[in-house]
Amino acid sequence: MKVDVLDRLDAVGEAAWSALHARTKLRSPFLTWIWQRQWAEVFASDHRVEIWRVSDADGLVALLPLYEADSGVFRILGGVEISDYLDLIAVAGREEKAWAALLEARAAAGPGASPTVTSLPALAAAVGLETKVAVEERCPVLVLPPSWEAYLASLPSKHRHELTRKVRRLEREAPDATPACAATPDAITARLDEFLVLHRSARAGKARFMDARMETFFRRVVTRLAERGMARLWFLDATGGPMAAFITLEWDGIVGLYNSGFHPDRAQLAPGLVLLVHLVRDAIQRGMQRFDFLRGEERYKYEFGPSPEEVFTVRIA
Repeated sequence: MKVDVLDRLDAVGEAAWSALHARTKLRSPFLTWIWQRQWAEVFASDHRVEIWRVSDADGLVALLPLYEADSGVFRILGGVEISDYLDLIAVAGREEKAWAALLEARAAAGPGASPTVTSLPALAAAVGLETKVAVEERCPVLVLPPSWEAYLASLPSKHRHELTRKVRRLEREAPDATPACAATPDAITARLDEFLVLHRSARAGKARFMDARMETFFRRVVTRLAERGMARLWFLDATGGPMAAFITLEWDGIVGLYNSGFHPDRAQLAPGLVLLVHLVRDAIQRGMQRFDFLRGEERYKYEFGPSPEEVFTVRIA
């Protein structure tokens, strides 16, 4: 295999990047050309970028997109602060050979089943490099049954009772509340300002998180992912305005709960949790296979009966 280093994403090109992404095992939105390109433009424009490319006689095998976070310290593009799954972008089944080639060239945070976690330490040791693997976060993940009725029946009675109670309370006290979904770029653009207001209102920390650069990134990436059917914007609408909102990302039969906001004056009605009930039901009705709550183990996520899956950080020195 041949390894070369490029200094910009455009040297790879959208077509080649997207074709490789389609052949990977982990086809998450966080590794798409759209996400990586927009993140690099917004957050890494003043950083050195290195795209490590692995190819053979048949073409592109893998890409490892990196940026220099600190002097001599490279991290994968996408930023762990806002990207839940980051990894080597490689043809499924060829990850180990790609890593071996990269490590031999002295180069070097994904789901536990990734060869980055299971195979990289031994491969690195073979060329004299030290690898440290640590659990960074856990993602609660719900395997979806074929019907809503089967899902409710699978929940512990306490969780089923709590979800039902909160839905009925909101229906009683806000009978006009209705879930709404924006799934096209135009529809998302028309309502993204409303999401941003709810997001910044939910908690002080979220207002700091959603600064001007982050807003630019969100506006670019969500609409572009929607063009490919990979992003949706959900609201719980009411007469006085939306009560709660979610951005979801979709790939390979998976719905990922990416970001949220709610109106603090309506917090006592748990509008976010009620909207989340509608999202899980919609995912089941559309035949999706998994509902991934993504990183963070907030208590409300476990009311839906998911199981935690570990996300690892891999450091090579």
